[in-house]
Amino acid sequence: MGKIPVILDTDIGGDIDDTWALAMLLQSPELDLKLVVTDTGDTAYRARIAARLLDVAGRTDVPVGVGVPTEGHDQPQLPWVADYPLDRYSGTVYQDGVQALIDTIMASAEPITLICIGPVPNIRVALQREPRIASKCRFVGMHGSLRCHHDGGQGAIAEYNVVTDVPAAQATFTAPWLDMTITPLDTCGQVRLEGTRYRAVCESSNPLAKAVIENYRIWLQGRPEEGRSSILFDTVAIHLAYSTQYLKMETMGVRVTDEGYTVADPTARPVQCAVEWDDLGAYEDFLVSRVTGGR
Repeated sequence: MGKIPVILDTDIGGDIDDTWALAMLLQSPELDLKLVVTDTGDTAYRARIAARLLDVAGRTDVPVGVGVPTEGHDQPQLPWVADYPLDRYSGTVYQDGVQALIDTIMASAEPITLICIGPVPNIRVALQREPRIASKCRFVGMHGSLRCHHDGGQGAIAEYNVVTDVPAAQATFTAPWLDMTITPLDTCGQVRLEGTRYRAVCESSNPLAKAVIENYRIWLQGRPEEGRSSILFDTVAIHLAYSTQYLKMETMGVRVTDEGYTVADPTARPVQCAVEWDDLGAYEDFLVSRVTGGR
């Protein structure tokens, strides 16, 4: 089988998990990355981080799109790109990242898998400009909380990627994608690397693994170093773009409430949801292999 063409829509430069996710994606031979678009907050700042990671990976063939900026949001990884202005990137940079996303989807001869690992204001705007993109895309996202939240805590919460822009999430969850798959906090909220797994990434000579750890240490900014990673939510969405291995999936109607909750609703569009782990340890071993270039 050929590689799956994907677009990544990301709020990289906020929580560090997006950085891990992009490193994982760039070392996933199943996926053919066509475009990275930055979403939410200072999207030009986010584009600098994505561009430098692509540079480190030797993937300046991948265009970077600057998404719709929004107010607020910190820039905890800014020191990593202090000497990396966006015009230093030798690849293509689209200042209108939403239009680049639309054009890439509409020009593709085969369906695109749209991987969204942040709030989705870009996707809402893209659907408004060109509703036909949904019929040409599979959607895979890190969104929601159905029965559990962080570290397996019981009970649903209004998850960040949804509650940050509820109207955008509602537009996304009701769009007529070819199919829709999510990893809610029920599964992705349990992924951490500790002990030998974490040390394997820290000690790796792989350029992307080194870049991930450089960013992680900057991002910590006084947070206690516990000899482990933070929760690596977004990596699960990258994995779901090509495989459901290690996970238990359940198809259910999912609706986004006005308060930002993702609730089961049999009248809503069906969504394939990663609700439990079959083997979390095996996934974490796999994640280490991918981030360190072992495949």
